[in-house]
Amino acid sequence: MKKLLLTSLVALGLSVSANAADKSKTIIVGATPIPHAEILEVVKPILAKDGYTLEIKEFNDYTTPNLATEDGDLDANFFQHIPYLEEFNKNKGTHLVKTVGVHLEPMGVYSKKIKDIKDLKDGSTVSIPNDPTNESRALDILANAGLIKLNDNPLKTPLDIVDNPKKLKFEE
Repeated sequence: MKKLLLTSLVALGLSVSANAADKSKTIIVGATPIPHAEILEVVKPILAKDGYTLEIKEFNDYTTPNLATEDGDLDANFFQHIPYLEEFNKNKGTHLVKTVGVHLEPMGVYSKKIKDIKDLKDGSTVSIPNDPTNESRALDILANAGLIKLNDNPLKTPLDIVDNPKKLKFEE
């Protein structure tokens, strides 16, 4: 993964520097803090050995780095999977393309109070992500745990729940 990311960033840097008036070898990449900016920090000294400066701009949301990349304020960003990128382009009218795939962040069910998902009480409220692709992943996890049943739509929302025996409520 690190080698693939490094190769992509160097290629991006070459294309950026070839087009820049000052022939700068600075690559500006937007990333979410953990783990993406942390991964880029590992790559930074490797790129420096090849004469590149990696400037990392951290973002705490998933919208701003895409808009900044579309506007040219960033050379690239590093935080999202392909389904999210495609959905973002469709909804926002952006024209971003993937240069390299990224790992998928682990997703799970977490609670400070409940130790076993089977102990989830009827009528409980479950928080799910508010972006379409991760919302669908979260609902699939709940379905795989046997808490809900979903229809066969590829991108699921709470409207795709066909059985909810625990009468769970969903909050984005």
